Amino acid sequence: MAKNLVIVESPAKAKTLEKFLGSDYKVMSSYGHIRDLKRNEFSVDTKDFTPVYEIPEEKLKVVDELKRAARQADTVWLASDEDREGEAISWHLAQVLGLDVEQTKRIVFHEITKPAILRAVETPRHINVNLVNAQQARRVLDRIVGFKISPVLWRRIKPALSAGRVQSVAVRLIVEREREIEHFRPEAAFRATAHFFAKDGVALKAEGTRKLANADEARAFLMDCQGQDFRIADITKKPLKRSPAPPFTTSTLQQEAARKLGMTVAQTMVVAQRLYEAGIITYMRTDSVNLSQLCLADSREQIIEHLGPQYAQTRNYHTSSKGAQEAHEAIRPTSMAVRTISGRADDKRLYDLIWKRTIASQMADAELEKTTIRIEPSTPAPGHDVAFAATAEVITFDGFLKVYRESFDDDTHDDEQQSATIDASLATGQTLRYTEICATEHFTRHPARYNEAALVHKLEELGIGRPSTYAPTISTIQQRSYVEKGDKKGAPFSYKTLTLGAKGTQIKEKTVQDTTPQERNKLLPTDIGVVVNDFLVENFPDIVDYGFTANAEKGFDEIALGKQDWQAQIAQFYKTLITQCDDVKKQHTEHKAGERVLGADPKTGRQVSVKIGRYGPVAQIGTANDEEKPRFAQLQNGQSIQSITLEEALNLFRLPRKVGEFEGKDISVGAGRFGPYVLHDKKYASIPKGKNPYTITCIEAIELILQKRKDEAERHMRQFPEEPELEILKGRWGPFIQYRGENYKLPKDSDPMAISADECLDIIAAQGERNEKPKAKVPNKRKRKA
Repeated sequence: MAKNLVIVESPAKAKTLEKFLGSDYKVMSSYGHIRDLKRNEFSVDTKDFTPVYEIPEEKLKVVDELKRAARQADTVWLASDEDREGEAISWHLAQVLGLDVEQTKRIVFHEITKPAILRAVETPRHINVNLVNAQQARRVLDRIVGFKISPVLWRRIKPALSAGRVQSVAVRLIVEREREIEHFRPEAAFRATAHFFAKDGVALKAEGTRKLANADEARAFLMDCQGQDFRIADITKKPLKRSPAPPFTTSTLQQEAARKLGMTVAQTMVVAQRLYEAGIITYMRTDSVNLSQLCLADSREQIIEHLGPQYAQTRNYHTSSKGAQEAHEAIRPTSMAVRTISGRADDKRLYDLIWKRTIASQMADAELEKTTIRIEPSTPAPGHDVAFAATAEVITFDGFLKVYRESFDDDTHDDEQQSATIDASLATGQTLRYTEICATEHFTRHPARYNEAALVHKLEELGIGRPSTYAPTISTIQQRSYVEKGDKKGAPFSYKTLTLGAKGTQIKEKTVQDTTPQERNKLLPTDIGVVVNDFLVENFPDIVDYGFTANAEKGFDEIALGKQDWQAQIAQFYKTLITQCDDVKKQHTEHKAGERVLGADPKTGRQVSVKIGRYGPVAQIGTANDEEKPRFAQLQNGQSIQSITLEEALNLFRLPRKVGEFEGKDISVGAGRFGPYVLHDKKYASIPKGKNPYTITCIEAIELILQKRKDEAERHMRQFPEEPELEILKGRWGPFIQYRGENYKLPKDSDPMAISADECLDIIAAQGERNEKPKAKVPNKRKRKA
């Protein structure tokens, strides 16, 4: 056994570390946290808010192996990540392995390179208990919110719901943005655009210098232009500089990867983690924009060598957020000399983005020249404001733009959009004539819906969450069906154009039909998300208050610095929350939270309402107090309890309906959780999009039944009488073996129609037979408490 045991979180990280440490070091992985709060219990002592930890069943084997290795080693080194979560992992390891917290060697490094690892081993420290307490405070606070508020949601809305300190605020942002859009009323205005030409044939496009409030103003403006010659009243040239963006932090990397590479926040973090553990980039959870002196020198050398000294400009960036828990260094390549890497496509793309952003941050400003031409009538009419302006920007020195251009969510700010050029021969006083002047109606646009990158930016702006929480927060709100990612089709609209031609004296008016741009990959609140949000806003305003959530983060920062007692902070919050929970439980309401009464059923006079049911949004005819039981119908895709009408709700009760008979048995059409279906002989066939379940005929239903049978027959390719539990099925990726409910790969060179049962069983045995009976669960008493 090696004299030194080094424990890290992940096997990939362990593998990389082993390359740099000698034979005296054995590197093992804890596979993340080795203990946590109990899964199905509150697990917090409310007397002093001490957490009650346990070692989960799936970690018992890992803990046993680590204990055995720790007993045999002379020295144990804890090398988990350098943020609060990593510090807590090391503390838990020390507790469970029986190590002295005050004496155990704790090593941290921002990059997994040989110099960084050896430097860390030479300069170990002890576990920072303040960082551990900050992590415990967050964990306990989140457990209190989840375990105390969630049961209230189960009672008042539906079972299996949950509340979360950060996730609920994220949902609130999305719900409120959707309501802003619903209540938005576009305002119209006209903007004039003119096409001019000079005597030598030089063309110039210019915009009117003022907005025109309505069609009457636009018409009057064009009449003032009628028959006029124009002249260049002024030409101004102004030098501009554009500076590069700072190196990546966690949130800016997530935003740029979403915009440039189309990656989700979770995908970005998975790829970045892989690059970090392979020693290719520095630690990927950071608030800092600082770069090490080594990186600055390395970057300068690369820029001078490949681009020239005029492109190099060393810059020192500083983190603006106070108390940032991961304020060590920005995300950067561990070696700027490594321009490209091998491996997976996503790894290469993300690394390229990080390399370009880092190198660009150390490059000279881009230099531009902005030219503005003011155009006025040659003989302006007194009291009439008629003027146009043409602008253009020319890059005189590309600087950092040679390598990298930053993206923005708002396309109007995208610096990759180049404005029109202006001919250098144009001069002040020169006469111009118009070929056409057009006043076009424009409408203000509603606020943009959040995509993942924009939501991360907003959370960071409000001080909510930290680098380690953005990705799990966004994943959680989607997994819990509070928010879904989707597209919003463009809406039809019309606008007016008024056009004055060069020779015409009449202004031509036209109405143009158009569609607003489609919004893609936006975060959209579901009915459940809206109802839960509204309930929390009404009954637990502090929990979803932006200021409260941001202040909690500041409190964690204070704890991490040793300036606050974490248990006292939690105690104050707990007292207020329990009072609120008790008050809500005492409330007696006639309707469920989020329920909407739409009116009465014309046939029976019974109440028609919509609400959140056990499996999602439902329409209901009748109430629990009626003699006759209420009837229920699931809302269809695209319908919402917020906007559904009485007529649309009643239409849902037309299903299920009988459409005919086939093979002596009834055919009916119904609608379920997963959409409309045809039911025949206790078997279901989905009704595809485009077919209306309310109008589908018996013939069309039979066609769906027969197609389903054909698909099923094609799916079941081979069966073996001697092995009834063995079968070859056709899957999405080709044929595969199924045996006792488990699936096995069929070798590519195997013929699924000729292979024997024995050959199939040999393949199963080679892949490791997974159909063995599961081992008996370890009794609860084996879960180790600490």
